[in-house]
Amino acid sequence: DLAVAVQSHWFSVGTAVSWAEAGVGAIATQSFTNKSFGPRGLALLRSGMPAQQALDELLRTDEGRDVRQVAIVDSKGRVATHTGSKCIDMAGHRQGNQFSVQANMMLRATVPDAMAKAFEASARLPLAERLLAALDAAQAQGGDIRGRQSAALLVVRGKATATPWEDRLIDLRVDDSAEPLRELGRLLRLHRAYEHMNAGDLAVEKNDVPGAIREYEAAEKLFPEN
Repeated sequence: DLAVAVQSHWFSVGTAVSWAEAGVGAIATQSFTNKSFGPRGLALLRSGMPAQQALDELLRTDEGRDVRQVAIVDSKGRVATHTGSKCIDMAGHRQGNQFSVQANMMLRATVPDAMAKAFEASARLPLAERLLAALDAAQAQGGDIRGRQSAALLVVRGKATATPWEDRLIDLRVDDSAEPLRELGRLLRLHRAYEHMNAGDLAVEKNDVPGAIREYEAAEKLFPEN
């Protein structure tokens, strides 16, 4: 799968930073955000450009490149990242195997390393939960110097299917909250519960009553107060 997760002290950060398309790639455009990097970058990846070449092309035509921060992962797991020389400190990024973490306006310089370590240490978890672990690690190091306000999580399939309406697996946003990561985690658990609910409904359609009961019980365990 391909994914982007983000937290910021900015209203509705997910509508600006996070971009992804099944079978194509994922892009995070941040700092002094150039929103066009999302759709334009995905178009370049879709045309066959690898991540680094697509990033180079985006920056080549952008006079504000020194204040941009961008990360791209393409469908083959290749990674490209840029932190402009005029991004507000602390700003930096770390790349790993098929991932990148990046941050700007952080309280401490330890944030990128903590994010990378948390992502790598949670390899047994699903991708969405790994991304949240990285964001939690960033916040534990102090996070954004301005505080926190919004967060988002976007996950798409690594390979596109013949049913594109099913290729966006997770699309969750917390646009304004005192505890955006806590709320994003709650929404993700609720999303997992409803995955079981949907599977239960499908079992009902197929007249598989025992299967439906198993799925509904699994949903209840994840969200018993519903």
